[in-house]
Formats: sequence, C-alpha cells, structure tokens
Amino acid sequence: MRSIILQEPGDFQQVEKNVDNNLEPNEALLRVHRVGICGTDLHAYAGEQPFFSYPRILGHELGVEVVETGSEVENVSVGDQCSVEPYRYNPADQAVRQGKPNCAENMSVLGVHEDGGMREYFKFPAKFLYPSDQLTYDQLALIEPLGIGCHAVNRAAVNSEDNVLVIGAGPIGLGAIQFALAAGADVAVMEIDPGRLAFCQQQFALAGGVDPTDKDAKEQLKDLFDGSLPSVVLDATGNKQSMEHAFDLIAHGGRLVYIGLFQGNVTFHDPSFHKKELTLMASRNALAADFKQIIRSIEEGTISTDPWITHRASMDTMIDEFDQWVNPKSKVIKAILEIT
Repeated sequence: MRSIILQEPGDFQQVEKNVDNNLEPNEALLRVHRVGICGTDLHAYAGEQPFFSYPRILGHELGVEVVETGSEVENVSVGDQCSVEPYRYNPADQAVRQGKPNCAENMSVLGVHEDGGMREYFKFPAKFLYPSDQLTYDQLALIEPLGIGCHAVNRAAVNSEDNVLVIGAGPIGLGAIQFALAAGADVAVMEIDPGRLAFCQQQFALAGGVDPTDKDAKEQLKDLFDGSLPSVVLDATGNKQSMEHAFDLIAHGGRLVYIGLFQGNVTFHDPSFHKKELTLMASRNALAADFKQIIRSIEEGTISTDPWITHRASMDTMIDEFDQWVNPKSKVIKAILEIT
C-alpha cells in the first residue's frame, strides 16, 4: 500500500508498505479515504511539534471505510463509513475511570505518538469508530476537528443566556463558533487576520467581529453586546499574549476556556481574577459523546461543514503542495488529502 511518511521536518516521502491485516478480535481494518490536515501536521512539518518523533505517518482527522472486522467487533460492519476517534488510552488511568479519557494520563494519538492515516489501510480498535450512513468521507474527516470546539463549548456549559467570545478563527475556533451558536448563544469572534474575520462574518450569524489591532477590544465587545462583556471566552489561539489578555475581556462571574496551548507559562493578576470570581478551564481533545453529538448535528442540519474545506490534494500531489499550505498567504482554512 502507498503511505506518506514525514521522515524529518520538511521531508515527506511516498513509500510502499505492507498492509497489516492480522486483526485482534477487537480491531477493524480500515481503508482511508480522506485525511484532514491540521495544525499538528503543520507544526510537525515545521519541526515545532512537541512530544513528537520522526519518522512518522501523519494524519488523525479521518474519513474511513471498514473493510474487515475482528471476531468480537459489534459496533461497526464491513462497508460502514466512519469517523475515527484518534486517541488511544489506558483504561486503568484515573481520568479514564472518571469518564474523562480525553485527558488520560497515558495517551497515544494517531499521527503524533503512533503512525496515523496518511496511508491506504491501517488497523485500529473498533470502539473508536463512529459510523454514519448519511455523511460523506469529507464530512467524516471533519468530525475530529469539530470535536475540539464542541468539547470546549460543552466544557463551558454554553447556553442561550450567554454572550460568547471566540478568540482565533482557525479551524478549531470555527468549530467553537458553530457549537456556541447551536447552543443559542450570541457569539462574537476576535481575529487579527482580516480575511479570516471577514470569512466568519460572511459564514455565520454573529453578533459581530472584533479586530484588537483596530481599537480597544473591550469597547468593541461592549458595543456588540449592548454594554456587556462576554460571559464565556473561548481562546483557540495558543498564543500567550492572547491567553493572558483574555482575563480582561470577560465579565464578572464568567468562564474562560483555553482550547489552544503553547509551551510556556500563563500569568494573570490574582486580585482581578478573584474579584470577578472567574472560572478558568482547559479543554483537551474530545469525548465519545462529542463525536456522536457532532455526527447527529450534521445529519440533522444543525451544523454545516460547507465553509471548511478550501484546499485539496491527492497522494501524488500533496507532497508538492504542502509547502503552500504552511504559508499563511495560501489562506487555507482546511486542506484535505484525498487517498481514494
């Protein structure tokens, strides 16, 4: 089978590898049809991804077809089209036992800690597969990135009484916007890239957009929310300055959720934090319930994936095109690798 391997930063190679179809009773053999390209892949290509080793087959945003199942598999059948939950964990971990496998102490993520989906076939435990007889492979590949935003919105318990600010209009921020809107909240987005800010305002029914380089962000938010500040702030930037500034933008009694992360320390003014009685949360990965919620929402038409995919490539063209996707001038929202 054909596979694309990132041998070292900046060096993809297409190689032929044997298909491992020796299935354990709980496994399924999967044929990969679509792979979404995410920030993790871009950082790995640039040599900036933490907890990463080379060589590695990238890809954890997947739309796959079940071609064979182990003897104990009951949740999927041959021919099913599925999304993949790409987080393998140890059931004995404390977080897993408490119903939070998304933040397990011992976790292996496809395309990061183990080889991922940029290959024609691979096997994986069937319990991590989520079938749909209505969604396309494109849509199924978007379930995982949508799951990151969905989980953050669920963590914050967003509801129709909330004013929500999403900071950062990359793919994760877009997912957070969609699920905050679906929860009935009034939503604004803050973004320094004028193209992405305009994209959000064109695609979604937002309260408005905030450009912090234009004028005071707090005043812009009060203008959008009838004099109020947001009760929920979802920061999807992974930028230290943005994450620390978010404390100033949130209303008293509000909830601040960090979706993005960076390798460093976040600091804040403790008296102001206490005065507002803020709730600060991290959000990592997604839960099985999030995957099921997203599939159901797309099937019912509550969530649309139409705005997402802006660039495509095949296995024969991706290596040459990947450099362009790293360049912000290419205006990539979501690139998709079409394997079959």
